[in-house]
Amino acid sequence: MTIMERESHLTAYLRDRKALIDEALDRLLPGAENEPQVIFKAIRYSLFAGGKRIRPILCVAAAEAVGGAVDLVIPVACALECIHTYSLIHDDLPAMDNDDFRRGRPTSHKVFGENMAILAGDALLTEAFSILSDSDRQPGVDPSRLLLVIRDVARAAGIWGMIGGQVMDVQSEGKAVGMDVLYDMHARKTGAMIRVSVTAGALLAGAGDRQMAALADYGTRVGLAFQIADDILNVSGNSRLMGKNTGSDVYRGKVTFPAHMGIEGSRKKLGELVDQAIDDLAAFDDKADPLRLLAKFIMEREL
Repeated sequence: MTIMERESHLTAYLRDRKALIDEALDRLLPGAENEPQVIFKAIRYSLFAGGKRIRPILCVAAAEAVGGAVDLVIPVACALECIHTYSLIHDDLPAMDNDDFRRGRPTSHKVFGENMAILAGDALLTEAFSILSDSDRQPGVDPSRLLLVIRDVARAAGIWGMIGGQVMDVQSEGKAVGMDVLYDMHARKTGAMIRVSVTAGALLAGAGDRQMAALADYGTRVGLAFQIADDILNVSGNSRLMGKNTGSDVYRGKVTFPAHMGIEGSRKKLGELVDQAIDDLAAFDDKADPLRLLAKFIMEREL
């Protein structure tokens, strides 16, 4: 497959899977006409702000890689996007990163106030677990595997994953920390939810032990690669294209890969991780091609 063919294939795949996820999110989440309307409007304002849906698409792609049906994992994929969106709403708050823009438009607290932004994030997190645990929405799913997925998602989103990493991020601002702390922090803050997006899709689709181990390794590497790419873009990205301000990591004294390795060193590490992630899929056939392309996309993306 040539570079142009690869890009065309991935573009079509991302477009189709994003449309599938967006339709399902619209169906699964309550409409803005519900009362009190402000909270439902705030939820939908951030949830449908134009994100690429990388985490739910990884979930779907992992299920497809092991021969599973897409429909089987859509509710879980949507729950993962709800958790991701909640984290963005809270990250943007004045007490955290204090960002005014997200995806090219004012952040939730700028539109609805800090109180409603906090509540919208809380609502998305709890609604995610409502979706995850509703067996009526997931006919045909093995209940024992679904229970394992709920456990894994909770760990990835909580103190052992994203929340723990965020705490480390806040506490390390302006401080000199070692590479071991940097890796641990980002493995939790960003990597845990990306890894579980992959493993959840595979587990629900009936993956065997060897497949699960390989996909877990893939998810770990892709999760860290995603954070390194974000760190690089915060330094050198185009703020107009990204829809948010750049340079904030340096201003706040955040611990990042460019701060430790420089831009070129970070790019080298990013490339190594992506190559290793693709190698993790060596035993899979062409049904795993979307996962291979997504790893490349994370490295090459400009937004």
